[in-house]
Amino acid sequence: MARPSRNADANAILSGARTFFVTTKTASGKRLLQSERNASLLIEVLRHYAREQKFEIHDFVVMPDHVHLLLTVDGETSIEKAVQFIKGGFSYRIKKDFGYPGDVWQKGFSEVRVEDRESYLRHREYIAKNPVNDGLVREGEEFAYCFTFLARQKAAGAKAPENIGAAVRQR
Repeated sequence: MARPSRNADANAILSGARTFFVTTKTASGKRLLQSERNASLLIEVLRHYAREQKFEIHDFVVMPDHVHLLLTVDGETSIEKAVQFIKGGFSYRIKKDFGYPGDVWQKGFSEVRVEDRESYLRHREYIAKNPVNDGLVREGEEFAYCFTFLARQKAAGAKAPENIGAAVRQR
């Protein structure tokens, strides 16, 4: 399987806080993340590492066979290490908790360094439109496996549901 291209300037990868748009796919394009159980587990892993301050998450969307992230790492953490936390943490948990036997992720990932507000907003828009463009929902904020949906629930005072997909069916 081909590795995705890397786009960030190698000389700028470890320079203070940096924001990246990251994409990684499941192994062989399997729709491993389409189940509520697996998508919720990946979101749980993201939250865990954000609470541990391994990185700051600005936005994300968990699609059936890939994930897009907009995240910031500090001067002590490389983007490679941040993605290793996410992919490794999820792989460990899906195998331990659910007995998943196969490869979980493709090798590598792609990233783009977000240098300015325009780039940041463009990548947020891309993330929001991804489930709409794939025909999963009519409006991006309806998609249960994204930052916007969960942030809106939290702002409304709702706890994140154990079963995130159930919140979509309740609408």
